[in-house]
Amino acid sequence: MPIPFTKMHGIGNDYIYVDCFRNPMPHDPAGLSRRISDRHCGVGGDGLILICPSDKADARMRMFNADGSEAEMCGNGIRCVAKYVYDHGLIRKPTITVETGRGVLTLDLEVVAGSVHQVKVDMGEPILEGRLIPTSLPGNPPMNVPLPGHNLAVTCVSMGNPHCVIFVEEITDLLVHGTGPKVEVDPAFPRRTNVEFVRVNRPDDVTMRVWERGSGETMACGTGACAVAVASALTGRTQRRIAAHLRGGDLQLHWSESDNHVYMTGPATEVFHGTWPEN
Repeated sequence: MPIPFTKMHGIGNDYIYVDCFRNPMPHDPAGLSRRISDRHCGVGGDGLILICPSDKADARMRMFNADGSEAEMCGNGIRCVAKYVYDHGLIRKPTITVETGRGVLTLDLEVVAGSVHQVKVDMGEPILEGRLIPTSLPGNPPMNVPLPGHNLAVTCVSMGNPHCVIFVEEITDLLVHGTGPKVEVDPAFPRRTNVEFVRVNRPDDVTMRVWERGSGETMACGTGACAVAVASALTGRTQRRIAAHLRGGDLQLHWSESDNHVYMTGPATEVFHGTWPEN
């Protein structure tokens, strides 16, 4: 039976979305993600996101990377989930909740002419305890610590998924595509890690590129941008409110002192619809 899908992206971080409110759950979502995400033989995307009913929130998001591995959370993806459920009439509220692998998150929708334009996500508190990130590197969190076997100093943060933030003077293809995949699978990260390369432009402004666990370089990573905001503030490089420039566009980040939560604001875009033959 063909599977209806919608292609969406959050500043270039693109996923294929399946509405499991109105359609059956795919019987093999990991395999489907590998096939449908292929940019030559499939639809093309950074992975697959299932939009499902939830008994804890307005909706549930399940995310699969392009290699079929299931991940806990995607900051750009969850903004697209919010846009989908509002624009397609599943949930017509200005504030919604979405169940994810890191818990239930709250999203505030900016609606323009009946359609969601951008979304502010309460991404919750950063996880700073090394064993929970998880990493075997020293410190809670590890800050500016050497990564054995690499000529690198790294800062590690979890936003429900692990991130290794590396501050550099210049972000190069060699770093992203040469160093990124090696750090992703380094033994210091038992569940692998996302890798962010960051140049600080001003105390309120950074530029970054991301090697994403299970997907390779992506145009953007919402949880990665949140991790960068936390790591930049912790190491004294920036303020707690910053703009992050990613390859696909910009995100506004705020690590609030009042509740310790990280807030991320950015756009969500619907690209096209189609059907995929499940076999």
